[in-house]
Amino acid sequence: MKTLAQLSAVGLLVTAAAAIAAPVTYMIDGSHTFVRFSYNHLGLSNQSSQFNEVTGTVVWDQAAGTGEVEIVIDTTSVETGFPLFNEHIQGEDFFNTAEYPTATFNSTEVVFDGDQPVSIEGELTIKGITRPVTLELTHFAAMPHPMLQQDAIGANATTVVQRSDFDAGLHAPNVSDEVTITISLEAIQQ
Repeated sequence: MKTLAQLSAVGLLVTAAAAIAAPVTYMIDGSHTFVRFSYNHLGLSNQSSQFNEVTGTVVWDQAAGTGEVEIVIDTTSVETGFPLFNEHIQGEDFFNTAEYPTATFNSTEVVFDGDQPVSIEGELTIKGITRPVTLELTHFAAMPHPMLQQDAIGANATTVVQRSDFDAGLHAPNVSDEVTITISLEAIQQ
């Protein structure tokens, strides 16, 4: 017959194991998360721009080796470094922010190598058009945030898309159809 102490110990172990294996939700830190995009301009140079307002969540279950990522990009926050071009790129031929003020990325699978995520399969939606993409992680870290004293994660990821796949291919191929998207992300545990 099991004693009350033995049953209590088993109960504590089961509770602790469930807590360790539970998925953890992190909110994207908009002050340290940027979605950048670069492309070749007329064969003269590679141009880089970014979106200044990004929100979303990351759910990570390290023990189970699973995760989910949702990123929402305010396309009206595009920053090219030149106000007139900011307005131009928000027009119908490119982001059409009047009709589509956000772009989104929603994961379908996070791929792990051991306990580290290495890529994220998902769907990118721009101008109401959804295409599958793979974000390749070039960096991932999970640690206590040294200033906020909360658990945090950080990642850098990249993918390449064709502008024309999202009805934004004006001036291709003079302005490259191929666009490299780079995401620098930090998120804080909730």
